Amino acid sequence: MRTLGLIGGMSWESTAIYYRGLNEGAKARLGALSSAPLVLWSFDFAEIAALQAIGDWRRLSVLMVDAAQRLEGAGAEALVICTNTMHKLAADVAAAVRLPVLHIADATAAAINATGSRRPLLLATRYTMEQDFYKGRLACNHGITPMVPDEAGRALVHRVIYEELCRGVLRPQSKADCLSVIAQSRHLGADGIILGCTEICMLIGSDDSDLPMFDTTAIHVEAALDFAMNEDRSGL
Repeated sequence: MRTLGLIGGMSWESTAIYYRGLNEGAKARLGALSSAPLVLWSFDFAEIAALQAIGDWRRLSVLMVDAAQRLEGAGAEALVICTNTMHKLAADVAAAVRLPVLHIADATAAAINATGSRRPLLLATRYTMEQDFYKGRLACNHGITPMVPDEAGRALVHRVIYEELCRGVLRPQSKADCLSVIAQSRHLGADGIILGCTEICMLIGSDDSDLPMFDTTAIHVEAALDFAMNEDRSGL
C-alpha cells in the first residue's frame, strides 16, 4: 500500500474523520490488523482561517506548498488535501512537488456522474460556493453545474461551518436551518446535494434527504484508498 501524505488541520475535526476513514478502509480491504501508512501535516487552523478571512491566498499558497514539500520529504507517495476550500491552491501544490495530488472535486464528480445528477446543490464555505476554483472544475472538467444557496443561505452555511462545526459544535437548530436551505434549493431544481465542506458530514447525512447525497469527505477517502492500493493512478 502506498504512503499517503495528508495536509490537514483545516479543521482538525474533519482531519480526524479522514484519519479514521483511511485506517478503517485499510482494515476492511486488507484485514483486521491492517492500517494505512500515512504522514500528516496538521496546520493551526486559527492561522489559516485568519488568512482566508482577509483574502491572503498568496501567503496561504506558501504555507500549503511548504507542507506538501515536507510530506514529500517524509516519504509520501501522493498528497491528500483534507479540505475542499484549500483545493483553491491545489495547482500550486502540484507544481511544487513530484507527487500526484488526489483532487477532491474530481473524486466527487465521479460519484455525481454515477447517479446522473447534473444540478446538485453545493453546501460549503463561502469561498467554495462563491469562487470558481471548485464549481468551475466540476463544470469544465466534468459537465456538472452545481447550484449554490442564495446570499442568506450562503451566509448561514458559512457561519455554521466556522463558528460551530470546525469547533466540534453540533446544534439541532443549525441542522434544521441547513435542511431548510436544501428544501428551498430542491424547489428550484437541485437534483443532489454536495456536502462540499469536509465538516458538513458531521451535521447532515444521507438519512436527511432522499436526494442523492455526496459526502466529499467519504468520497475523497475512498479515492485515496483506491490510489494507495494501486486501483487508481489518477491525480491532479
